[in-house]
This record gives sequence, structure tokens and C-alpha cells, in this order.
Amino acid sequence: MMQLQDRNQKHRKDWGRQSAYFGMFLALSLIFSYVETLIPISFGIPGIKLGLANIVTVTALYYAGTKEAFVLAILRNILTGFLFGNLFAIFYSIAGSCFSILIMHLLKKRGSFSVIGVSIAGGVFHNIGQLLVAMLVVESLSISYYMPVLLTAGILTGAVIGLLVQRLQRYLQKGQTR
Repeated sequence: MMQLQDRNQKHRKDWGRQSAYFGMFLALSLIFSYVETLIPISFGIPGIKLGLANIVTVTALYYAGTKEAFVLAILRNILTGFLFGNLFAIFYSIAGSCFSILIMHLLKKRGSFSVIGVSIAGGVFHNIGQLLVAMLVVESLSISYYMPVLLTAGILTGAVIGLLVQRLQRYLQKGQTR
């Protein structure tokens, strides 16, 4: 009987810790999304942005798990859509995030890709997911001309996010060994 109580207590403690980390990840991703709206960089192409909040998503994928990263991305997309965007932005972002996290999960699971490679794939497939939704919305393949620009942007932003996450991982690993 005592072992069962100890196990239940440990489960509640772990659940509380996981909830706190998830709340922190969500808050950080919302802050990064907000900061990104303040950066006056315009790439001159609609829909292309740095994706700073993906630092948190990729970190969550590696440190919390795929399910948690997926839920984090969905919640972030909904909240940032209502705070800084519109309903269409929410749909495009969710489609991109779902496709991106699925691909990143598969590449991470395979084990032959670095964090940077996984992040680049995430950036590319996020843009592909958004473009597929756009094609469905306008009911035309004519916007596929936009693909090379989106792929280039996904590679570049994915590499930047991957480099930042790789650097962040070093600090997180140092903190775990102390």
C-alpha cells in the first residue's frame, strides 16, 4: 500500500514539473512571436518571417517529446493568431506546424540528422504545408511558382533556428550536469 502511495506522489510531482515546463515553453514561444512582430525586417514576400518561436518548438521536440512539441505549436498558433493575426493565419500556421513537426519527428527518430538538419527540414516543410493550404484555398496550383522562394526561406530560417537550438542545447546540457 505504501509503494502505491509513493508512486502516486511521484506521478503528481512529475506531472506538476511537466506542466510547469510546458507553461514556460508556451510563454517563451508567445514572447518570441511577439518580439518577431516588433522586428522591422520585411523580406518583401508575404508569409516569410524568421520564426523565432520555432526555437522553442525544436527545443521542446528534443527535450519534452513530439506530442508536447505538437501541442505547444498548435496552442502557440492559435494564441498568436488571435493576438497578432487572423483566422486565416491560424489555419496556415497550424498546417505548416503539423507538417513540420511530423517531418522533424521522423528525421530526429532516424538519428542520422543533426539538430540543424532537422530544423532546416522543419522550416522547409512548414512552408510546404502552408503552400498546400493556400492551393486548397484558392483552388489552383498557379501559386506553386512561389515554391522556390519558400524553400529557400525555409532552408535559411531553418538553419538559423537550428544553429540557435544547437547552441542552446550546450547550455541546457551544462545545466543538467551541475
